[in-house]
Amino acid sequence: MIENSSSAAANQSEVIAEVRCTLGMITLNRPRALNALSLGMVRELLATLLAWQKDDTILGVAIRGSNKEGVFGAFCAGGDIRFLHGAGSSGNPELEDFFTEEYALNHLIHSLGKPYIAFMDGIVMGGGMGISQGGSLRIVTERTKMAMPETAIGLFPDVGGGYFLSRCPGAVGEWLALTGDTIGAGDAVAFGLADGCMPAEQQAELWETLATTKFANVEALNAVVRSRFVSMDGKNTAHRAEIDACFGQPTVAAIEQALQAGSDWARAEAATLRKRSPLMLHVVLEQIRRARKMTLAEDLRMERDMVRHCFYLRPGQSETLEGIRALAVDKDHNPRWNPARIEDVGDAQWQAFFASPWPAHSHPLAALKD
Repeated sequence: MIENSSSAAANQSEVIAEVRCTLGMITLNRPRALNALSLGMVRELLATLLAWQKDDTILGVAIRGSNKEGVFGAFCAGGDIRFLHGAGSSGNPELEDFFTEEYALNHLIHSLGKPYIAFMDGIVMGGGMGISQGGSLRIVTERTKMAMPETAIGLFPDVGGGYFLSRCPGAVGEWLALTGDTIGAGDAVAFGLADGCMPAEQQAELWETLATTKFANVEALNAVVRSRFVSMDGKNTAHRAEIDACFGQPTVAAIEQALQAGSDWARAEAATLRKRSPLMLHVVLEQIRRARKMTLAEDLRMERDMVRHCFYLRPGQSETLEGIRALAVDKDHNPRWNPARIEDVGDAQWQAFFASPWPAHSHPLAALKD
């Protein structure tokens, strides 16, 4: 819903969208689910941004999350994985709609043509990265916990993850995609996944400044935001040489072996990989390396193919359904991966994820422009 002022009805909406002065202001308002994206939220965001893109009175967009105590504190924990499990298990066609429309939303944010300022405070994972990485100003705070943790649920870093992770320096993209490790503000800036850090306590003041200032132009808007940026140290930049040496290896097995022969940090990373879906590790490594040579639209079409296969390529043996079951449904944290070991994955098994189920002219995302 698009509101010109706050109201009790707006506060009940999962997406609160207001036009204030020269900016469109969006608050994700599903705090009990850490603002995990539902199909309804994706549709509201897409409709809102499409309308604002065409409105010459709107200079730019700002987006934030909310928590149980109020605004900020949590940006977006990803997609609604309980919905994905239920829809994937029951054959609900809205599963297909969710991914098609979510990826179209991700593409729109990248190509909006207007400033898009993402306040990436608190948890920013999965789908939360998808609605922030296309932003022109991506703000992180000392509370930011950023990750693409999909291999832990038998999925892959989608929502354009192949595109933006592959453009991180060195083999950082492979590291983040395969392990799902969480990084903070300093690392996010150092690795090209954020534009600047600011203290969390100063976000509310900046938000109000953006909402109440009649900016003369984009440059003035950007200058106000950038003037708030401060430096924050990265905790993983010290591991860059080892990340590149290990995660730059040609295969998943070679990556694990290199980690095993490395430092205490590297051996801990090897242990993390052994908890992930062996099949999806192979899929993800190929995804990142293919995406490095792709446009965003090409990557999103590839990911749409891949996510279709995650649910339907192996009926009754979906790694994604099994991973979500173990994490969020039965919560036994004991996924039964198939194959069970990295060494047991055959080339044909992971290669099948890259064959498109659709001819190019009938692809669900055929209309995306490069």
